[in-house]
Amino acid sequence: MRLQFLGSGDAFGSGGRFNTCMLVESEAMRFLLDCGASSLVAMKQHGVSPNSIDTILITHLHADHFGGLPFFILDAQFSKRRTPLTIAGPSGLRRRLPEAMDVFFPGSSRIPQEFDIRVLELEPRVQAIIGNLAVTPYVVSDRHVRDSPSFALRVELAGRVLTYSGDADWCSELADAAREADLFVCEAYFYEKEIRYHINLKTLEKHLPEIRAKRVILTHMSNDMLIRSDTIKYEMAEDGKIVDL
Repeated sequence: MRLQFLGSGDAFGSGGRFNTCMLVESEAMRFLLDCGASSLVAMKQHGVSPNSIDTILITHLHADHFGGLPFFILDAQFSKRRTPLTIAGPSGLRRRLPEAMDVFFPGSSRIPQEFDIRVLELEPRVQAIIGNLAVTPYVVSDRHVRDSPSFALRVELAGRVLTYSGDADWCSELADAAREADLFVCEAYFYEKEIRYHINLKTLEKHLPEIRAKRVILTHMSNDMLIRSDTIKYEMAEDGKIVDL
């Protein structure tokens, strides 16, 4: 399994980074973890064909994590995609996706597609099988997005376990999602400042021994973290970074 950070930034493009978007691939399939508003640009900059993506997994319904979907779907339409696309995420996704499309491009949600789009709303702690991957969502905040939970996603593919925190409060659900994962990609928005719905590095560091993840990579970092990059001992994401598992 290989992961590439197409976008490793926060909502405000700190450090000139693209919004959250990770490409994960094995011999069997290619999928995205989150698809922030800038993701289509990031994919094309890194030479990733959108039509090669089978599935998109969404952690929560904020623009820097799912706002790239309208662009992705319209690009697929104009590039004459024919293969099916599965989009899976939290409750509210079926309603919010066409709403977002019609805000950005009025009437676009009603245009017939030449390819099948399957939208799945995942249930907390219920494993879903999508093609060759198994994904289990854990609720790491129920107030970060109005009327929809924010998930951490534990993904099993090709004999490996990858967990991504999404935007999370520290909680036992996140610990369960990441426990003994081969790779734990976790946001570290601030170094030590505490704010709601986001993890700081000092809080994460305190809990790493109980998680026992084999590898940890920090992402979704504000300038407060990026300016400390030379002194932080943990592995940090950057746009384009490739990780082989």
